[in-house]
Amino acid sequence: MANTMVAVDPQGHEFSVKKKNKKHTAGWWAQTVAAVVITVIMLFPLYWMISTSFKSAEEVQLPFPTLFPRSFHPENYGYVLQKANFLKYYWNTIVMTAGILISQVVTGILAAYGFARGHFKFRDGFFYIVLGALMIPLQVTFIPIYIMCSDWTMNDTYLGLILPEAVSAYYIFMLRNSFMSIDQSYIDAGRIDGLGRLGCIWYVLVPMSKASIYTITLVTFTNGWNAYFWPKIIAGNEVRRVLTVGLAYLKNTFAGQAVSNYHQIMAGAVLAILPVVILFFIFQKYMMTGYSKAAMK
Repeated sequence: MANTMVAVDPQGHEFSVKKKNKKHTAGWWAQTVAAVVITVIMLFPLYWMISTSFKSAEEVQLPFPTLFPRSFHPENYGYVLQKANFLKYYWNTIVMTAGILISQVVTGILAAYGFARGHFKFRDGFFYIVLGALMIPLQVTFIPIYIMCSDWTMNDTYLGLILPEAVSAYYIFMLRNSFMSIDQSYIDAGRIDGLGRLGCIWYVLVPMSKASIYTITLVTFTNGWNAYFWPKIIAGNEVRRVLTVGLAYLKNTFAGQAVSNYHQIMAGAVLAILPVVILFFIFQKYMMTGYSKAAMK
């Protein structure tokens, strides 16, 4: 009976129909195997980092690495937090990332509205200049920005970490496209209800572009949290050191030990990526929606 199903004809009579066994094609198997292999390749470094973070100093030095820790050592995390000044690095990273995120969201939304719905002279010309900023490698701008920050005495300050990243051409470009896809009638309806420009942005455009804003915000957060080169240049003092730079100095922090401290370095790396992983799982639904909308435009 497992291979049969009951059907009803137009006159209401029931009869049994034998179900066909669904057979997967060779193409389906090839796609499944490829997906599994790619997933394993991408996730294995993450697994190896977590596994190593629980190993002992002796185990990480074995000539034949072990896939699973022979004994768990959660004290690696406590040692990193207590001895490596990691909590200070965490705080510096949170302040820097929050400052970059807030400034990019505010400037991005306002600028995107101006380029999408504003009517002023040379609007398209200014937008092409913004697009041109996307074509310039970041490394080219580091030296002039560093000289400017040094002249303004912003070395080893939160302002020096945040200000050069306060505006994002990518954020403006993506949000402009999202705002332009919204029908003008919604904005006109808001103005009839008495909304001004800022009211239309906040109550009309932003809610209707929520998926895109969440997606771009998560990308901005990830880029700010993972920033390494600029924080290393502008904040050489340990007082303003961020997580990514602190990881590079983590080995030096434990210098003098008889064995290399890869287990503690991996513990620091796990602590560093936790916020990004948590936010991804929270907002992954909006990310998929945002990327789908961007692909259809």
